[in-house]
Amino acid sequence: MCALFTESQFRKKALLSQGLLQNDPFGRSKAGVLKAIEHLAYVQIDTISVVERAHHHVLWNRVSNYQPCMLEELVNEKKVFEYWFHAAAYLPMKDFRFALPRMQAIKSGEKHWFANTDKPLMKQICRRIEAEGPLMARDFADPVGGQKGWWDWKPAKQALEQLFIQGDLMITGRQGFQKKYDLMERALPAGVDSQCPDIIEQARFFVDMTIKAHGFAAIKSYTYLRKGAEIRKSVKDILHQQVLDGTLLQSEMRCGTVVYCDPQMLSRKRPANRVVLLSPFDNCVIQRERCRRIFGFDYQIECYVPAAKRQYGYFCLPILYKDKFVGRADCKANRKTGVLEVVSLYLTCDIDEQLITQLAIALYSFMKFNKCTEISLQKTVPVVMKAALNKQIQLRF
Repeated sequence: MCALFTESQFRKKALLSQGLLQNDPFGRSKAGVLKAIEHLAYVQIDTISVVERAHHHVLWNRVSNYQPCMLEELVNEKKVFEYWFHAAAYLPMKDFRFALPRMQAIKSGEKHWFANTDKPLMKQICRRIEAEGPLMARDFADPVGGQKGWWDWKPAKQALEQLFIQGDLMITGRQGFQKKYDLMERALPAGVDSQCPDIIEQARFFVDMTIKAHGFAAIKSYTYLRKGAEIRKSVKDILHQQVLDGTLLQSEMRCGTVVYCDPQMLSRKRPANRVVLLSPFDNCVIQRERCRRIFGFDYQIECYVPAAKRQYGYFCLPILYKDKFVGRADCKANRKTGVLEVVSLYLTCDIDEQLITQLAIALYSFMKFNKCTEISLQKTVPVVMKAALNKQIQLRF
């Protein structure tokens, strides 16, 4: 039987599951950060630093007193590790074994975004790391006349990444944004479960993880960007069986999409009266189709779009107000001048005094998070809100 839920109930459940419905749902400080990562299953890493990097931004939105050093400490304590989810990510160490199937597949020859087959060089690298301890790419000399571009990485860098993605090496920390690599057997904590799951265990993990982190999802979201017909079939079989067992509900959204849901879909919690500026790589919006179906918000990051075709700006941040997405803000943290530049801000909803106040609070908080001391509000759409928003921003100082 198909359970029926309203659009509002779907929105609330999605935000509640993502830790965005209320303040500090996972607690505060380092313990809250670990709990957030374990609940979300991953936090995507991105190199773009127009504002604070994506992984820090995602965690700050869920742990209000978050500091980047908290994540670094969790890596050093071997409670969190770096690997690939659907992209480069921080993952909870308790889920380490579920990264093993990908490692083994790549080591067995599965194609990935780059490949290095210089086995003698990889052996040399492993011997050096074994003898010297964790090393970075810059610890290996450039070849004479070597190229420096992204697609012309020096051979040692390619070999390090190959050894990492196939599970011979792990990233044990970063210096700046440079990775430090060590042998996996030294990097893993004592007692970690390193038994590779079979296909059924892997599929069950995807189902349980998705329900916990998202509350409900369409079938293809459970294996988002995962390869292989076998894993997709296993996930589908588990979903159908859990519906029969009553451990999951099947429902249909207004748009016609069939979803599989947490039985505890209904919540009495109300959305906090606040504005949240999300990272473009936030777990809540990274699946574009899912975001569009739940929130009616067709979000696309535009840094990969040619400048002439951008609608909202290079690094436009989704704006969440209560339980709806209401616009985008293209922000840039100018660290030399200490100014958070709001290059453009677009709202697509009815604007009232309460929204303006909450938006000013969010921008001021985001300014401090980016270690800036001023806000420069440039273009706004509609234009008429600029003066009122500027006034509310100035009240924060």
